[in-house]
Amino acid sequence: MKLSGFLFLLLFTGGNTYVFVEPEEPFNPEGCNKTNWDVIQHLNLTRNKDKFAMTRPAKNGRTATEVTLALLLYAILDVQEKEQKFISYVWIDLLWKNDLIHWEPSEFCGIKTLFIPAQLLWQPDITIEERTERDKATDSPYIGVGYNGDILLRNDMVLVTTCKMQIYKFPFDIQSCNLSFKSIIHREEQIMLVEYGDQNSTTEWSQDIMRTQSDWLFINIQSTNKSAINFEIPQSMVVYTVNMKRRSILYVVNFILPVLLFLCLDLASFMISDSGGEKLSFKVTVLLAVTVMQLILNEILPSTSDRIPLIATYCTGIFGLMMLSLLETILVMYLMEKDSASQDNNADMNTFLHCDVSREMPSELLLMAKQASSSQLTEESQDFEKEVMKSLAMLLSSRKEEGKTGYWTRVTQIINKVFFISYVITVTLFLTYMYYSWNN
Repeated sequence: MKLSGFLFLLLFTGGNTYVFVEPEEPFNPEGCNKTNWDVIQHLNLTRNKDKFAMTRPAKNGRTATEVTLALLLYAILDVQEKEQKFISYVWIDLLWKNDLIHWEPSEFCGIKTLFIPAQLLWQPDITIEERTERDKATDSPYIGVGYNGDILLRNDMVLVTTCKMQIYKFPFDIQSCNLSFKSIIHREEQIMLVEYGDQNSTTEWSQDIMRTQSDWLFINIQSTNKSAINFEIPQSMVVYTVNMKRRSILYVVNFILPVLLFLCLDLASFMISDSGGEKLSFKVTVLLAVTVMQLILNEILPSTSDRIPLIATYCTGIFGLMMLSLLETILVMYLMEKDSASQDNNADMNTFLHCDVSREMPSELLLMAKQASSSQLTEESQDFEKEVMKSLAMLLSSRKEEGKTGYWTRVTQIINKVFFISYVITVTLFLTYMYYSWNN
């Protein structure tokens, strides 16, 4: 099926079958001088224009006018997630049969088609249900007329329509936006809408002429015929569903990867010493950077989503993990500070005792030497030696305790090891869960 076949209309005699093919060369026998104007006069289009333009062109008023609808998606201009709008550029063909028009091509030099001002003939009042803004493009001033009463109206439109965005898997999401065609006022018994061709041909034609797709990759167009009740009026509808996939590479490079790198920096911060304040300030800085990324995400995603998007779960989860890491660092620094204060107090006490012993020891020796008698010298000297040895032992033990690691410092070392192992396992499980959620 060629694309060029969509651009022209062959109008068959009788029936309501419409196919797009190249028009045949008009039959123009020698000596024939009939023109398009002669056909217009034959049909009385100018004299009885009210007859053709005011009422639905059906001989039997109870017979529905079958309108065949063909759509080509020419460009995807924009998809606005925050406002939930879909902006597209489309070509639309409407084909129907006018029972009041007929002429014999053999009587008019083989003329089979005319192109006349569109206001001369009745046109179906077709609208798009999701459209929120009136099309600013100028409607086609002409309409195609076939010798057997088949009518072709072609227009190009820039459509601004509502589209409920499913952003759960943003930025790896697939969006489906509907274009629902229906009559404004006519009932199903008066205007029957039928889509032209099948879904595959419509998709192939659109892919062939697609000019731009913005940040999206066009997948296909699905079409369905259905009946709907609007304001208690049963109406015929044709719904075209445009399916497209987001190009996610820029979001991965500019958003997902930087947040992941911030998480890696937080893991690397465990190698920074806990004794100073550099580790705490570093973690706070990284946490603030992730907060900025969350603010940027809030400007992109709509606030009316039914489910929390996976990317929001991704950012919130990483933010929570980094918050736990920061709290663990605060706890460790608190315990180390407590141990350091205890060691400072012990050092001050030992220094005080050492000074007292050094000051009192010479005076005691002198006093004992003066009061000692020759008969008691041996016994008292033994008691004195015991007291001196006891004082020296206490002094040496206090100095050994100063050289040992404090109790809370040993506790913080254990906390760091256990938390780091748990942290790595939790991060791995979380990233694995996010990967499978996005890909399934």
